[in-house]
Amino acid sequence: MISSGSHYPIFGPEIRCPHCRQVIPALTLTDTYLCPRHGPFEADAKTGELMHLQSGRIWRLWDGEWYRQHTHPDGIRFEIHDALDRLYTQGYRATKVIIAERYRDLFCAYLERSTPWRGPTDPQMLRLFGLPVEFSPPASQEERWDVINFDLEKEPGAPIRPPYFRMFD
Repeated sequence: MISSGSHYPIFGPEIRCPHCRQVIPALTLTDTYLCPRHGPFEADAKTGELMHLQSGRIWRLWDGEWYRQHTHPDGIRFEIHDALDRLYTQGYRATKVIIAERYRDLFCAYLERSTPWRGPTDPQMLRLFGLPVEFSPPASQEERWDVINFDLEKEPGAPIRPPYFRMFD
């Protein structure tokens, strides 16, 4: 007899839509989840990824949350800007942005540099939206960095000079 678990995609009978976060059902005997607002998502058991079929966007699951896997730096920049805005509305200010190491090559050309004319750039001088930027340890050292895109160090209080409210200067 086949277990009922094998009738569903790898994430089980239902998941939260990565876009709208509403619970969406799996279609039995397929690898697909169907959101009434955003359409079908296909689960890949080999890679552990969820792909939105209409846009080709890919997500991976970590600690119960979906993280979009970006192919262009503007997607990460938008996501970071959105997180900074949420921090502000919760009464916090960001002090540093830590970006996943896997995005270093993709993202480095888009970071602000304090003194690019002085030769090699000191990694401590990289900035995004006016905040210092660091890259994470490799995913081999911390597994979460194979899935999550960035993390924000924060402290209570409103931003002193909120340069990140000017989205893409």
